[in-house]
Amino acid sequence: MNFPIVKQYSNEYQAQVVDLILHIQQQEYNIPITKNDQPDLFKVKEFYQTGNGNFWVAIYNDKVVGTISLLDIGNNQVALRKMFVDKNYRGATFKTASLLLNTAIEWAKEHSVKVIYLGTTPQFLAAHRFYEKNGFTRIDPTELPESFPVLQVDKLFYQYFVQVDLK
Repeated sequence: MNFPIVKQYSNEYQAQVVDLILHIQQQEYNIPITKNDQPDLFKVKEFYQTGNGNFWVAIYNDKVVGTISLLDIGNNQVALRKMFVDKNYRGATFKTASLLLNTAIEWAKEHSVKVIYLGTTPQFLAAHRFYEKNGFTRIDPTELPESFPVLQVDKLFYQYFVQVDLK
């Protein structure tokens, strides 16, 4: 059994990234969002891959099966965004979500990030369990930094304190 390979985003993946994210948002979760509502998907390098931010894709047999990003919001803090995994690659068999999240957390450690914040929607119950299992704690929206970009669909919020490995 092979696992997906996590790679830093490059423009060659743009069409697949947009298709994957829109499919999950619109078809699986019936969220009325379009690609026009998400201009960041067409400016990944400029929007995410600056400062302490980055964007990664999980690739399996040359196909994008997952995404994750960290958006630099200043003060050694980032917002976790665009975490999506193709339903056929979720769970323990492929470990796609864990591979993506671990990549982002390692990046955060290497770039002196102190806290990762995220916002999510109430219907993503499996995502809530996944984040909590991986050390994220739910917080009140009033605990978010002012620079955190709250999306219209975000109703639940989490934080993760990045622990630097002491060698």
